[in-house]
Amino acid sequence: MIAENIAKIREEIPAGVRLIAVSKLKSTDDIMEAYRTGQRAFGENYATELRDKAALLPKDIEWHFIGHLQGKQLKYYIPFVSMIHGVDSIDHLMEVERAAQKVDRTVDVLLQVHVAREETKFGFAPDELLGLHDQLAQEQLPHVRICGLMAMASNTPDIEQVRSDFRQARNTFEQLKASAFARQECFRELSMGMSHDYHIAIEEGSTMVRIGSSIFGARDYSKKKI
Repeated sequence: MIAENIAKIREEIPAGVRLIAVSKLKSTDDIMEAYRTGQRAFGENYATELRDKAALLPKDIEWHFIGHLQGKQLKYYIPFVSMIHGVDSIDHLMEVERAAQKVDRTVDVLLQVHVAREETKFGFAPDELLGLHDQLAQEQLPHVRICGLMAMASNTPDIEQVRSDFRQARNTFEQLKASAFARQECFRELSMGMSHDYHIAIEEGSTMVRIGSSIFGARDYSKKKI
């Protein structure tokens, strides 16, 4: 079923949009079924789960950390992670820099922009991001590469609200790309869209979709790790 689900999703997403298969709380057997279809980019939310899976699974897997960043847990995945989605503050950006420096790596990150209507979601406000250039210019970040933005839409059945959220994220991305990051070719990713809203996200300019339950099925959160 996992292979069939991936095949269906691949038919639906256009060229230029990357599929990140969100495998949190799923077994290594499930991941290997997806892997055998050619899927290589997987997203995990929990630091120790990511560490443990990476030790057991093929080394050519591209791991994306998509959970809420906590500085003390960076040590578990910073030596091998491909990209961190959702750096939501300057303090967290500096924590990634220090952790990457310790292992002599340059780590790709996406800045999380808060466009949803829920206060429980994290991220920079759009106006805050647009005013970030001077502050970033003052920081020394040789071990961090800012590659774009990540966003989550409001958790609502109102499709127009979801579309509006994604459009605001896209507009913020385009403004940053034309100003603060105009000289950085790596600033090209807009990670938005999950199982329930990725079609809308793609229509609004997403370059990465993070899809889990539509591939692997429902999750058992009693297995949650840190």
